[in-house]
Amino acid sequence: MREGWEYKTIENCTSIEYGTRVVQKRDGGTIFPVYGGGGETFRMDRYNREDCLIIARFAMSPRCVRYVAGKFFLNDSGLSVKSKEELEQAYLNYHLLFFNDVIYHLGKGAAQRNLDVKAFRQLVIAIPPKPTQLSIVSELDKLNELIQIKKEQLKDYDALAQSIFYEMFGDPVENEKGWEVKELIETVSPECKISYGIVQPGEHVEDGVSIVRPVDMVSTFISKDGLKKTTKEISNSYSRTILSGKELLVCVRGTTGVVSLVDESLQGANVTRGIAPLLFSENVERWFMYYQVKSSSVRGVISSLTRGIALKQINMSDLRKIRLILPPLSLQQSFAHKIEQIERQKAAVQSTITDLETLLAARMQYWFD
Repeated sequence: MREGWEYKTIENCTSIEYGTRVVQKRDGGTIFPVYGGGGETFRMDRYNREDCLIIARFAMSPRCVRYVAGKFFLNDSGLSVKSKEELEQAYLNYHLLFFNDVIYHLGKGAAQRNLDVKAFRQLVIAIPPKPTQLSIVSELDKLNELIQIKKEQLKDYDALAQSIFYEMFGDPVENEKGWEVKELIETVSPECKISYGIVQPGEHVEDGVSIVRPVDMVSTFISKDGLKKTTKEISNSYSRTILSGKELLVCVRGTTGVVSLVDESLQGANVTRGIAPLLFSENVERWFMYYQVKSSSVRGVISSLTRGIALKQINMSDLRKIRLILPPLSLQQSFAHKIEQIERQKAAVQSTITDLETLLAARMQYWFD
């Protein structure tokens, strides 16, 4: 315990405010995102929170504490915590972010983890004098600002890569440059069956087979880190396998048209229902295909082919017939060379982000542990 610091329970130094129950069918709109136990669920035309830290109350995920910038609506699956006089709100926010894992393990339940609010209220917050609180916030804000600057650089590199694609090949749907056009089924390797995965992950098995789910498709490349695993029996019976580690994965269910790449480390891994792994033939460069499928016009075509009400999905017969441009391989390879140079720059920036995030975590542990 630090000299001059106070130690109070959340119950004694904050006020807890629950979200309000809403449903999309009755309350849905288009303006403000709705949050609860996880990420954005739908949108509404009114809000009840702004620039606020929220904590999952029902259906908790491992990331159960998050800061949401701007105006949004908090439903009854979440709660927010407001500081009292002696406690700076920004300092409290950082303290609770540091407590994420502790709060997650306060969840109870097997099928659905729900927060034990009574235990949450008894968590202890370390409260230094206000000048120290402000100094800590300033230090952590600067680190976060540097991280955000670097993340914006990554976005700029992605935008540059997409602009190079349009400069070299034009719009792939309009095809104003008159490239050869083929259906998707004509561009893949003979050993590739264009179909989505069907393996269901079930319980995580430490020594099982890695599986890729749509939720894992959040970056250009997917690595084994953080992937769930399924049993070998399920994998052998109900699987779509990543054959070579050179595939392009396309999300065909839910947020359709999202694409990611894999590498050799994922050879033999499975994909769940909702993902189609594509292995291209020798005259197709996958970096070229990645940016073609990622383009807004092709994404628009994919979106127009989705079916379903509760959960949008593409029929495989429709996916196979999507028409794509196919310029000469030498031009595709020239584009891939440019992209690989950009990827090396992105890797350097990502390494800096990792170092900064490590430093941020260390400083938060120093102040709050």
